[in-house]
Amino acid sequence: MCGIFGLIGTPWREQADRALAAIDSRGPDERTLVDVGEARLGHTRLSVIDLAGGHQPMLSPDGSLALVFNGEIYNFLELRVELEARGYRFATRSDTEVLLHGYSAWGDDLPIRLDGMFAFAVWDVRRRQLFAARDRLGIKPFFYAMHPGFAFASTLAPLLRIEGFPHELDWQALRDYLAYQTCLAPASFLAGVAQLPPACRLRWDAVSGRLDVVPYWTIPEPGETSLGRDELVERTDAALRESVRRQLVADVPLGAFLSGGIDSSLVVRYMAEAGARPVKTFSLRFAESGFDETAHALAVADRFGCEHQVLDAPRIDADAFTAAIADLDQPLADPAYVMTHALSRLTRRHVTVALSGDGGDELFAGYGRYRIQAGDFPRRHGQSLLRAAVLNGWLPASLLRRTLWGEERMLYRQVELGPWPVSRKSLAAYLSPDVHAACRIENTLERWRTLARGFAGQMNTARLMRADLWTYLSDNCLAKTDRASMAHGLEVRVPMLGNPVLDQVLQWPAGVHFDTGGGKAILRELARRHLPEAVWNRPKHGFSVPLRALFNGPWRAPGEELTSRCGDIAPFLDARAVSRLWSDARAGKASLRLAYTFLVLLIWLDRNRLPSRTAPDLRS
Repeated sequence: MCGIFGLIGTPWREQADRALAAIDSRGPDERTLVDVGEARLGHTRLSVIDLAGGHQPMLSPDGSLALVFNGEIYNFLELRVELEARGYRFATRSDTEVLLHGYSAWGDDLPIRLDGMFAFAVWDVRRRQLFAARDRLGIKPFFYAMHPGFAFASTLAPLLRIEGFPHELDWQALRDYLAYQTCLAPASFLAGVAQLPPACRLRWDAVSGRLDVVPYWTIPEPGETSLGRDELVERTDAALRESVRRQLVADVPLGAFLSGGIDSSLVVRYMAEAGARPVKTFSLRFAESGFDETAHALAVADRFGCEHQVLDAPRIDADAFTAAIADLDQPLADPAYVMTHALSRLTRRHVTVALSGDGGDELFAGYGRYRIQAGDFPRRHGQSLLRAAVLNGWLPASLLRRTLWGEERMLYRQVELGPWPVSRKSLAAYLSPDVHAACRIENTLERWRTLARGFAGQMNTARLMRADLWTYLSDNCLAKTDRASMAHGLEVRVPMLGNPVLDQVLQWPAGVHFDTGGGKAILRELARRHLPEAVWNRPKHGFSVPLRALFNGPWRAPGEELTSRCGDIAPFLDARAVSRLWSDARAGKASLRLAYTFLVLLIWLDRNRLPSRTAPDLRS
């Protein structure tokens, strides 16, 4: 697990070391910059496999290829056998060298063969071309820009450090962030900087300047199945067991996050069955949360003979909160990030790698919202007239929701703010008038809508689940875990999302995940068979944060100070509306999640003083 960075044909080569230092925490063991022709490639290493070898950037024996890589390839040993049969010889035991030779052997088809979490780039000196790829679900990040030449990095942080690099705000990324608490790939918070979408490969030609970005894998459409419930459970059990087994490879101490919920508890079960004894497990106890899962985690740890650590989190005071947000390369307003940040810091004292249960809810239908479909909101007689009355002010704005049907009603449910001129969810109400057009409010969450609409043109359960894989999961949940863990040099693996599981589960219809008990039917059955009753016979609980108590307690001072300077920090926002939201949220009269969204944005903007944060000139 590492940080990667590269500059090719840009005017900022002399700033490369300073920029690379911005991702030192992703690779605290080694920082290296290498010139390969016109490319300057950088790497910060967290040594996990082949500690003595595997140094990066790695060059091919003839010096024609140079590779930088962030992540882990879980099937690298099998691929190495194939490559050795083709005559390739290896100087290290690393998965990095397998990638380098694999690119020589298979070229653009290399990503198709990989089971892992990865973002890597290969510079071809002779052809003057860069090839890059990102894993299926975007577990590892990859940002890139072309102005001029080509620049890429694991996160935005190195690019933010480069003086003279364009640092203008991307207005449509801001729009989706305010709506959805994160911006969606391919956008980033910097205009002109893109995120490589999940399951995509990239090729850039230095001679022509041509850029091609194409998918190498797509989320399959669900088919029908004649399998009974027992067979579905058995196949899922086998796929999860294989995925966990593959992800136990490491030459450093390895453990697991154990919340006491179904997903993380199942991961621990497979780790123990694979012989990883004693399994080192970690849970976090927050005094402020009002819900302690320690007893459930301990029951699982006792069942599987784990060496369990209950980590008491430090108080989430103003300094701890702002320090956690400062580790974000772009705004992300999932309140669980702060807790994941603390858990990662404490876990890193004991292990270098931790397995997590992330992805179980998205892949196995753990959210009740998946059962609510666009077809549940048909157009009713008189809705158009009612909407006109609301929009003209003849009826209260609070009635707007009743005027929405189908896809628009689904969008309304999905966002905190959106493209409605009236209602409590009006995005325009929080923006200064001169940025409305630049934000293109009418296109709010267009990527999610396109994915959720699907081939059939309907937002049904199967499409909603699949849309989340490349939006909510990749750009929120996995980004949250990546940034929180890598801020402390901790590698987190997600076996629920390994290829054996994806290849098995995504072919099934959505209905297999539901029974009279709700969603996640297959995992709940596995839990009943193999986990203590304390794990599965209780209500679902998330990794929650008591926002109102924090807003009125330790976070009140920074919140009031930042909102009072909103006009200076973010002149594109309506400062009075933001200030009113903050006060109302503290009093329990407005959305706490939305107030948190603005608070994170203000902290990030105050730290990253972008040179142009006023309205764009729309005449150009």
